[in-house]
Amino acid sequence: MDLNHLKQRLEVLNLSLNAKNQQLLMGRIKSLAEAFPFNKYEYMLMFLLDRKAITFKQYEKLRKDYVSSNRYRNFFEYAPRIFGEMWHQHIMDLDSRFKKPDKNLDQDYDGQYDLWINGVRVEVKSCRAINTKKKGSLVSKALQYKSDEPFWMNFQQIKVEMADVFIFIGIWIDKMVYWVMSSKEVKENKYYSPQHRGGIEYQIGITHKNIFEFDVYRVEPHKLGKIVLKKGKRE
Repeated sequence: MDLNHLKQRLEVLNLSLNAKNQQLLMGRIKSLAEAFPFNKYEYMLMFLLDRKAITFKQYEKLRKDYVSSNRYRNFFEYAPRIFGEMWHQHIMDLDSRFKKPDKNLDQDYDGQYDLWINGVRVEVKSCRAINTKKKGSLVSKALQYKSDEPFWMNFQQIKVEMADVFIFIGIWIDKMVYWVMSSKEVKENKYYSPQHRGGIEYQIGITHKNIFEFDVYRVEPHKLGKIVLKKGKRE
């Protein structure tokens, strides 16, 4: 269930109210002040519950259906820098062999890459799948994994010489996908291109048109450490 489906469900419930209550709810929604976590959806549900247009059991079912389909929606609210850095700890939580690098692990380390695992230098790149046809905030453009809408994820600031292996993480509102590529595989990929003219940083774009071409690099989260070591040829 995406946001549009939720709106449709609420509209149906609204129609079950008598005309007076329908007008009252719409009037209050139009003038409603919002501040997280209190918004118009929360207000509508409380109004419907108060007017007995929905039972608490029905509310719980609606909430469960929506939350289970939007478990990663909050990731679309984070600022780019915070979003990018949060995945280092996420990878370490998946496999404790991943470490934050320092000079004790790598005497040449100077911030060039994100993680270290048994001598393999690892760079982590993350991106959110957004609807390329919509305007607005990232949250409003967020997509479900099986959506038919066109999407685009652009993994930027890639420097292949700085790491042995790259972990790319794609985020949809209901799914996370991991791709693992060696620096050689990244450099030789046909979607690898300069990020800026004359610059030293590169990018890889994954879209609804080419995502199937990256299936060969797709890895389940519990296998990340094993595949990274294999790609880094240090296993």
